[in-house]
Amino acid sequence: MDYFDHAQSLREELLENRRYFHTNAEVGLHMPKAKAYVMKKLEEYGLKPQECGEGVTATLGHGGKVILLRADMDALPMPEESGLSFACPTGEQAHACGHDFHAAMLLTAAKLLKEDEASLKGTVKFMFQPAEETFEGSRNMIEHGILENPKPDVALAYHVSPGKLPIGTYLYNDSGTMMFSVDTFEIHIQGKGSHGAYPHLSIDPINIGVHIHLALQELIARESDPSDACLLTVGQFTAGSAANIIPDTAVLKGTMRTNKKEAREKLVRRLKEVSEATATVYGGSADVVFTCNVPTLVCDGTLTKEVVSYMTELPIPNAVGYSGISASASEDFSLIAERVPSAFMYLSAGYADERGDYPAHNPKVQFNEEVLPIGAAYLAHCTVRWLEEHIN
Repeated sequence: MDYFDHAQSLREELLENRRYFHTNAEVGLHMPKAKAYVMKKLEEYGLKPQECGEGVTATLGHGGKVILLRADMDALPMPEESGLSFACPTGEQAHACGHDFHAAMLLTAAKLLKEDEASLKGTVKFMFQPAEETFEGSRNMIEHGILENPKPDVALAYHVSPGKLPIGTYLYNDSGTMMFSVDTFEIHIQGKGSHGAYPHLSIDPINIGVHIHLALQELIARESDPSDACLLTVGQFTAGSAANIIPDTAVLKGTMRTNKKEAREKLVRRLKEVSEATATVYGGSADVVFTCNVPTLVCDGTLTKEVVSYMTELPIPNAVGYSGISASASEDFSLIAERVPSAFMYLSAGYADERGDYPAHNPKVQFNEEVLPIGAAYLAHCTVRWLEEHIN
């Protein structure tokens, strides 16, 4: 089957599915509309979907090796200013990272593969995942058995990218870290409140928080190996209720990202030590809580090279690949990739005009729908080819 030609013939259905997810954007783990829509569509295509934690899974094929295909489907908690006629109307959620594309492409890939099920040389397992943006979705589905019964031998995921790269461009990494780890932290500082006119009677948690913030920057400037890529950002500092009151408590929230496991382990340990010690110096205390942790995304080199070779077999116009891509953003597909040999590919969904001026997570970002049949075709074709090349 020419999967690209067939996917193009399903263009209207691809657009309909993508725009449904876009208009009905949901965030976080609990996505009732998306879950119901995916299950309904999979049933229409002849599959038997099941809930897997807060996500959806289904399988097709018969015996042999198992390949897992994953799409995230959550949006971001932000307004949309794209100007699209099908923009999310709530003003509070927006598909500003392209996950609506991923879900639509995987639905069509499922339809294509179901039609070709009789000739499949193995088993395909589908993973429709919530909460990638909060780094909860993969973990939730892993805890509910997505990697069991049947156990995948490999996993594959695609992610669209806005900007000005032409349609047909794809990006990957078969030899190093593709995306950084992320550890999200909260530092809860306990001090002693007082009247602002009598600071000597207080233990000022704001003062402690300021010094902790400054001390944490030295973890990057003076303790991290310059050859490593390490980032530490405090994005929220909450304290106080009035100008003349020194509060009892303060809270700092932030993230750390690294491109190496060893660097990550050191930063996690030192953040806790430095925060607690700094608070003690100024008479207070600090409790450090890590609210999420996701490792670096390192793809399997052999599988990635195989997927790229299969992609070149399709007649995609202007298809050009670039290897060695590495991004300081993070991706919870890494939780799959640390357990199962995996490949993760970027597909350009860019525009050459002003629509390509905005990056992901910007309220004005737009993604080019011309990439939809390309992504669906790649998912289906690479699945079939990998199973053909790895018959038990």
